[in-house]
Amino acid sequence: MKTKLGISGWVSAAVLTLVVLAALFPHLLAPGDPAGVNPAAAFTPPSADALFGTDTSGRDVFTRVVHGAGESVGIALAATGIGMVLALILGFGSLAGRWVDAALSRVIEVLFSLPTLVLALLLVSVLGAGVRASVIAVGLATAPGYARILRSRARGVLASGYVAAARLEGLGPTRIFLRHVLPNTLWPLLAVATLGIGQAIVWVSALSFLGLGALPPSPEWGAMLSDGRLYLTSAWWLTVAPGLAITATAAATTILGRQLTEVRPG
Repeated sequence: MKTKLGISGWVSAAVLTLVVLAALFPHLLAPGDPAGVNPAAAFTPPSADALFGTDTSGRDVFTRVVHGAGESVGIALAATGIGMVLALILGFGSLAGRWVDAALSRVIEVLFSLPTLVLALLLVSVLGAGVRASVIAVGLATAPGYARILRSRARGVLASGYVAAARLEGLGPTRIFLRHVLPNTLWPLLAVATLGIGQAIVWVSALSFLGLGALPPSPEWGAMLSDGRLYLTSAWWLTVAPGLAITATAAATTILGRQLTEVRPG
């Protein structure tokens, strides 16, 4: 098992650092107004003055991509947080007893049988379109996968030799859970959640692209893709710029998440 990140992991960490910087302090990278229009400069190709060109209203695409990082990443983090909380409830709830475990396992299996994006679309159709609905939908859709991983890991820890030795020493269920189960299950789950953030960005962007999440003129990356798809042949930069942002962020979180699952904590 690896004990440190590889080169690709550090590169991914650098990319994510840049994305986080854009999300928290967008004016440091792009001091312009993402909503500022200039019709006379509409559809300007990428140049030294406009790195990613301008859109239909003359807004600077680079500025909009940078300022859209906060919304895109924020929505994905919120959705992942919802999925993690539900996973903790479902996963650790299965340790309450055989009947509770059987009931929760059936719920997890039914939800897990549906593709995440399909489940998210079903939930959005019930909750209605919008940013809040897309956050809740993606969070609920990702929870079964996290819960399944958590339950499997927790069951494995409980069946381990060191937990059996702890029982022989007289440790009660609560102390065993806090001392052995919790620390040995949360790290793998957090590492997998890093993978999930990249996937959540893609799914949230997909919902926005379909008109079910953030809508133009929002600089959210999926909404920018939706806004630029009509001009793909004449103004390719309108979709390439946010598409690259989504791809780079999702790839970086995926690579980093996979390496974190192989890192031994401590």
